[in-house]
Amino acid sequence: MKEMEFKVISKEKNEMVLEVINADRTLLIPLVEELNRDEMVEGATYHYDHPYLENPTLKIKVKSGKPQAAIKRAAKKLEKLFEELEKNFEKVIKSPK
Repeated sequence: MKEMEFKVISKEKNEMVLEVINADRTLLIPLVEELNRDEMVEGATYHYDHPYLENPTLKIKVKSGKPQAAIKRAAKKLEKLFEELEKNFEKVIKSPK
């Protein structure tokens, strides 16, 4: 799997639009959901014009702070969540039946 990359399409004080290169919905959907749980985020969405012909865009608007800081917070929360999931999965496959 190729690493997801972000390219800034537009950036304002409280809003940012990013092109997501090598997007994987398995990661993009939880990222948007986590962003929308953040009290400092007004809204976050992603959009595909056509999933096979172009990359999706991620749009985030914040109530306060910087959009890129909100993305970093969400990514760190997801990292912890996936690490915990991996630990729990390891316990399950190692435990005797």
